[in-house]
Amino acid sequence: MTAESSSPGPAPAPTGTVTTAVPARLDRLPWSRWHWMIVIGLGTVWILDGLEVTIVGNVAGRIAEEGSGLDISAAQITGLAAALYVAGACSGALFFGWLTDRYGRKKLFIATLAVYLAATALTALSFESWWFFLFRFLTGFGIGGEYAAINSAIDELIPSQYRGRVDLIINGSYWLGAIGGSLLSIVMLDTDIFAKDLGWRLSFAMGVVLGLVILLVRRHVPESPRWQFIHGHGEKADALVTSVEREIEQEKGEKLPPPAGEITIHQRKSIGFGLIAKTVFRRYPRRTVLGLSLFIGQAFLYNAITFGFGTILITFFDVPTGSTGYYFAVIAAGNFCGPLLLGPLFDTVGRRIMISGTYLLSGILLFATAWLFDRGSLTAATMTACWCVVLFFASAGASSAYLTVSEIFPMETRAMAIAFFYALGTAAGGISGPLLFADLTESGVVADTALAFRIGAGLMCAAGLVAAFLAVKAERRSLEDIAEPLSAVRAGSAKPADPANSPGTSGSGTASA
Repeated sequence: MTAESSSPGPAPAPTGTVTTAVPARLDRLPWSRWHWMIVIGLGTVWILDGLEVTIVGNVAGRIAEEGSGLDISAAQITGLAAALYVAGACSGALFFGWLTDRYGRKKLFIATLAVYLAATALTALSFESWWFFLFRFLTGFGIGGEYAAINSAIDELIPSQYRGRVDLIINGSYWLGAIGGSLLSIVMLDTDIFAKDLGWRLSFAMGVVLGLVILLVRRHVPESPRWQFIHGHGEKADALVTSVEREIEQEKGEKLPPPAGEITIHQRKSIGFGLIAKTVFRRYPRRTVLGLSLFIGQAFLYNAITFGFGTILITFFDVPTGSTGYYFAVIAAGNFCGPLLLGPLFDTVGRRIMISGTYLLSGILLFATAWLFDRGSLTAATMTACWCVVLFFASAGASSAYLTVSEIFPMETRAMAIAFFYALGTAAGGISGPLLFADLTESGVVADTALAFRIGAGLMCAAGLVAAFLAVKAERRSLEDIAEPLSAVRAGSAKPADPANSPGTSGSGTASA
């Protein structure tokens, strides 16, 4: 139970001190229906994101055709529009990430989904290219905020023994949406069913319908108790966890074991940017290098190359515009199976081996694919098979980037840390990548596209080597053990530890880090 030195009440008490077992109580919970509700309520948005991005990639050729209702080229859609979408996502991650740490996870994962839905609906109504570009940016703005708010909530609500696999599978569920988007685009691009200027618009509208369903489910996902007790709502955190414990005891038919320990927190209402920067760069410099490496590597691979796969098929293998969805559905299936099948190993074999292994193996396999492509040894089918194998490992690695940065920094900075690494890594690979590789993959020159593959492969291998040395052994450990909260009060002290000089968790990036 929770004991507070300040008087109870719903108002934040940023100067109070709370001794709580909430983190330990959450981590010792067995898997239950309550956890499934969390997974469905928060994880399904990645399905929506996958649907959205894949539809854009697959309908790019159709929108560029005469009679689509827009005067826009395929290169502008896969290049400029893609870069604007990612720029919006980076901006949204930083903006909403700051709000998430300040005002809570629940308020923001509702608000960001609302922004996303509104922008997607308005994209379907595009009548000029500037309108399409504007609302691609705003759609990304909403989804960027989702990354920060949702990954924070997932890691803070899921027990430590399941955290790795659940985080990976939820982030990997993006590719279920990609499969749906690929197959949906086949129907929507069939001019025997829908006119050229209608099918692609209805594709976006379908995303809005799915998003509204997700919004209804998400209303039942609670606020993070970890966020509550640090921000002066210790009573609410205790009451929420108590209700969950009762529900699970009734479901399992047995009493829960006692929690492993308590933590004393000096409550505060918000954390300033200065303290966040001080924590990330001074206290955890090696973890910072790790996070940036993982995000840049996966961002180049996915934003720069994978999402241009439809253009590659059309340009080099003469695949009809309306048929690219079949091929993309296959590689999307490989992407989803990676986190699904490899995810449990991140909790058993461990983070360091699995993160470095998935990055290095996907990079090596992509180098081999580039070599075969450059030799002219591949067909549309065999190229798809190669990508499917590459992305089986790459998807698990990419998902682990989000897992890593969401668990290796202190609680108070979690959403902002996710936003920071997502924004920097994705800006490097997700904005510059599409602009650079749109020219390479559309030039019609095999060597140019092979070069694009090699750049992505090299960055994945480089990130894998960084992970081999710096990855944190976070498997089955409490978030508070991996990174001590900035507000934690040590025995014999009345004040929280200095984040710049704390000996509790150094920035060594090893098991002790």
